[in-house]
Amino acid sequence: MKTTPEHNERIANMTFSSVFPHYLEKVEKKGRTKEELYQVIEWLTGFHEIKLQELIDEKVTFKVFFEKAKLNPNANLIKGLICGYRIEEIDNPITQQTRYLDKLIDELAKGRKMEKILRES
Repeated sequence: MKTTPEHNERIANMTFSSVFPHYLEKVEKKGRTKEELYQVIEWLTGFHEIKLQELIDEKVTFKVFFEKAKLNPNANLIKGLICGYRIEEIDNPITQQTRYLDKLIDELAKGRKMEKILRES
């Protein structure tokens, strides 16, 4: 499925702070921890917990969030379907990076081992 310019714009303009509570609820409901969520986000973006909280407090958009991020060099190893989109085929960088994050959180919630989520082996 191809993303549309409208879809890409909607994702870019969504605030990270509006989605973060849903990420946290999703992983905790499946028995994972807030610390594991922070670990996954830090692996992808380089943001430690304090910086992440600052970005949440500033209500940054996903566009700004990923512009400030130092994306992990192994992020391109994140592949597969998320929300009906094949991640590796998404051509808009912000949309693709947001879907990387969605995929990692999905894997965390599904109980995947942390070393697999962080593409360590």
